[in-house]
Amino acid sequence: MTDVLLETRGPLGLVTLNRPKALNALDLGMIRALAPALEDWAARPEVRAVVVRGAGGRAFCAGGDVRAVASAVAQDTREPGGEPFARAFFREEYALNQRIHHFPKPYVSLVDGICMGGGLGLSRHGSHRVVTERLVLAMPETGIGLFPDVGGGWFLPRFPGESGTYLGLTGERASAADAVWLGYATAHVPHERLDALGEALGAADWSQGTAHDVATRVIDGFATAPGASALRARAAEIDRCFAGGRVEEILAALEAEGTPWAEATRATLGRMCPTSLKVTLRQLRLGRALPYDAMKDVEFRLSQHCTARPDFREGIRAVLVDKDQKPRWSPSTLAEVSDADVDACFAPVSL
Repeated sequence: MTDVLLETRGPLGLVTLNRPKALNALDLGMIRALAPALEDWAARPEVRAVVVRGAGGRAFCAGGDVRAVASAVAQDTREPGGEPFARAFFREEYALNQRIHHFPKPYVSLVDGICMGGGLGLSRHGSHRVVTERLVLAMPETGIGLFPDVGGGWFLPRFPGESGTYLGLTGERASAADAVWLGYATAHVPHERLDALGEALGAADWSQGTAHDVATRVIDGFATAPGASALRARAAEIDRCFAGGRVEEILAALEAEGTPWAEATRATLGRMCPTSLKVTLRQLRLGRALPYDAMKDVEFRLSQHCTARPDFREGIRAVLVDKDQKPRWSPSTLAEVSDADVDACFAPVSL
């Protein structure tokens, strides 16, 4: 079975992520199939837009195949040319995200079901993000010893207020209504209407205005209101509690808030990798002022340093392999993570 299906249907380049048993998690083979297809479609004038969807009905894309990366790190697996697998994976994944970010034509993601981590990299950088009522959106990397990558350092700080800080540190899941409020989603379309939307994009008259305007007009014809955002309703609390420049300040603000939500959020942060929390907060604060292309380079450095740390393999073990949900972080507390430890994760890497 091919893990990514690539078709040209009339004016559309159609991508179907086709690893349903793995919730369409993105592996290196899929990345290497997608990149040249996008390059080809960008150059072909008869292809007016690209549509990306997930197979299986449960997920758009549950993220990058970090389990494979952890295994490769443990075994020092290398590509035929000698490049470490973990370096090749993140370098090529981030290059794919960058290609999407700068794609010259409408890039329409039909985000139905689970979309986490690398799934945001495949969708957020495109021009149109259509979500359904079944969306489960999250950046859960601090729970596996990583950081919100695939451009998270750029797009999370651009969500309203401190909502991106909250989502990036806690890994909290967002709904379709939340996604629209955040600005991740450009439209909400009911699940049962997605196939019809795809057909309408294929049948559209692409001569009537710019391609971007045509895609927007077709999608708007299917869009419905997503309902109320729970995240938006809690925005004032999030902004009060997550404005600090240090993780310890955020925890203190949550303690002072004293509500059940604040206590639950403190408990969630207490389960996350301490080093990942400090690295992520610095990444998000740095990303406020950096353009996407510069943040991509920062995140590549982070990817290489963080995957080399024991916390990454331990997080994968606890969450994805043994599934005991009891990672043993090292260091185990925020107090033990020094500024120098965080600095080291941002240090340049040799290419």
